[in-house]
Amino acid sequence: MSAEFAGLAALVTGGSSGIGRATAVELRERGARVAVLDLDPSGLPEGIDGFATDVSSRPSVQKSVAAAADALGGIDVVVNNAGIGATGTVADQSDDEWHRVLDVNVVGMARVVSAALPWLRASAHASVVNISSIAALNGLPGRALYSASKGAVLSLTLAMATDHVREGIRFNCVCPGTADTPWVGRLLAQADDPAAERVALQARQPIGRLVTPKEVANAIVYLASPLSASTTGTVLDVDGGVTHLRVRP
Repeated sequence: MSAEFAGLAALVTGGSSGIGRATAVELRERGARVAVLDLDPSGLPEGIDGFATDVSSRPSVQKSVAAAADALGGIDVVVNNAGIGATGTVADQSDDEWHRVLDVNVVGMARVVSAALPWLRASAHASVVNISSIAALNGLPGRALYSASKGAVLSLTLAMATDHVREGIRFNCVCPGTADTPWVGRLLAQADDPAAERVALQARQPIGRLVTPKEVANAIVYLASPLSASTTGTVLDVDGGVTHLRVRP
């Protein structure tokens, strides 16, 4: 494997499973020192530090980011992957649910970046990758609140990229399609016919299958890498062609 992250320290939020875990493992294999911030950071692979963190709590984020920076000897890369889902139309969600999801999915990313800025500013290879979704770019049925939160992540990424470009901190965004993760598995389990719903999700993506966590992780690592030093303010789709392809049946 390439060792382009040798000597660099990376934080991955929501890194205990799915895309976050695959990203933490990929960064470690490419030479980075890695810490995961998660509500439950147990069961991580050897060589990856874990810190129990609630991204909806600023004190929790500040404490964990500082502890991770101390353990890793700094912070060069932040992968903002922590998030929660929501289903339904605008008529289905209470105000409390809107506040809860936006607080985790959007404000949570802002909290993490704000806490990490002192170390990112000191890094010669500072990079932040935020995880959005195809829901930010496509009108998906029954995903009003989730789509709004992920659209905000995309816009927030571009705003932060502009604010910090002169400081040498890069901000980019990945928009995964439906990925074969435990989170998607839990959503499928809630369907009336989980097997039929899985087939429908596979068919929605022109490649005819779900995206793998490792495929998304590879895109994240590409954007985070010091080899991509001229890439900032970029939105990278890893969606099996959903956003731009219109394949005839």
